[in-house]
Amino acid sequence: MKKLIALLSVILLNISCSNAQTDLSSEALSNKLLAFDGSETNLADILKKHNGKTVVIEIWASWCSDCVKNVPNIKELQATHTNADFVFLSCDKTTEAWAKGIEKHELKGDHYLIPDGMKGAFAKTIDLNWIPRYIIIDKTGKVALYKAIETDHEKVNTLLKSLN
Repeated sequence: MKKLIALLSVILLNISCSNAQTDLSSEALSNKLLAFDGSETNLADILKKHNGKTVVIEIWASWCSDCVKNVPNIKELQATHTNADFVFLSCDKTTEAWAKGIEKHELKGDHYLIPDGMKGAFAKTIDLNWIPRYIIIDKTGKVALYKAIETDHEKVNTLLKSLN
């Protein structure tokens, strides 16, 4: 009986992994985000702005200790991969905290706020369960990496080398 349960567990794990989302849904592309100037936008429009470029999306928050510890890694990626565009999506709770975090950590790139944070509509569409989180879009607009966290730094770096 234990062997049967173990076998079923392995089969279910393989099925769930093979069905893992690896693309951005239409909901993820259309959910409302706030630009730094206060205007509303969405991920589809943001990606259009970076058409033809490799785009590194980092989802973060200024209150997140892992995100703050990851700042040197993101800066290293920016310095190494100057042909890539960096887009930061913040889960901060207020626009004030978001702006202070950008300034304090001197994050260079395009900045947007996820207005309903880590538990809202956008986060649910991308299955956001940890930050910082990377999503990488290649020059053709395809998702090259759907889900990576700060501990996947070398994986991200290697992928960016192959895309540029």
